[in-house]
Amino acid sequence: MQYFPLFIDTHELPVLVVGGGDVAARKLELLCRTYARVRVIALEACDEVRAIGAAGKIDLSERAVTDEDIRDVQLAYLATNDEALNVRLAAVARSRGILANVVDNPAHCRFITPSIVDRGRLVVAISTAGAAPVFARDIRARLEAWLPPSLAPLFDFIAERRVQVQNRLDSVPERRRFWERFFTLNGDRFDGNTQDHFDDAFENIAAQGELLLIDEDTSPRLLPIAAMAMLQRLDCIASNLTVPMELNELLRRDADRAAQPAIGELEHWLASGKRVLVYAAAADIKALRAHFPQARHLRAGAL
Repeated sequence: MQYFPLFIDTHELPVLVVGGGDVAARKLELLCRTYARVRVIALEACDEVRAIGAAGKIDLSERAVTDEDIRDVQLAYLATNDEALNVRLAAVARSRGILANVVDNPAHCRFITPSIVDRGRLVVAISTAGAAPVFARDIRARLEAWLPPSLAPLFDFIAERRVQVQNRLDSVPERRRFWERFFTLNGDRFDGNTQDHFDDAFENIAAQGELLLIDEDTSPRLLPIAAMAMLQRLDCIASNLTVPMELNELLRRDADRAAQPAIGELEHWLASGKRVLVYAAAADIKALRAHFPQARHLRAGAL
């Protein structure tokens, strides 16, 4: 993974953009949606950049940039028409611990801006590490069509009620089950029924244990699509084997990891409401299926 994805809190984040042409204007269109403090230095700014400055969204200086300008910021976008200048300023930024992006020159970028789907509090970022931006745009178009605009007010609604849920439900597993039930009832809509679905989600959230079984001979690539949602709901992954990376990528990253328990302990886990995956040799899975007939055995193409 060449680029590690991060979401940066932009409140009072100092950002510098060098350049005032169309490329800089496109970057500013995104940056001005954030809470960052954006300073722009350009020998000559285009009308769009000047309009953004006149609206008070950026601090615009129309003059030549100097090395001394590359300080007291955390991010720098270098977008002049002079590629040699961009590269030199990137080196200055690097020497001063500032992350720099040289537009359309990944070799000199310490960070890149991904293709973004913006639904308010829900933001999806897509990157091909600069290899295939056209494909990233195609993925973005599909997500734009799939994620409805109603998600923006829906997540505002949820954010306003998180403290209420925390005060009413003591444990993290209870809260997780509450939100799972809410989304089952409400889906991705935000309408006149959303508040009713929120109220109803507090009912019938008693813990229900679930046991999933995968044997070591099953390739994670061949698991059915329906299994993905089950793997993301797990509370614990239990195994005496090394769980392969391909399977780990499908599991909840914050789920507990444990050695495979004895039958009695596993019964206790399920009775307490835990959702558990056991990854084991085929013979062990066969024995567990005999003892727990309600367990789901995930295999290639089947649940």
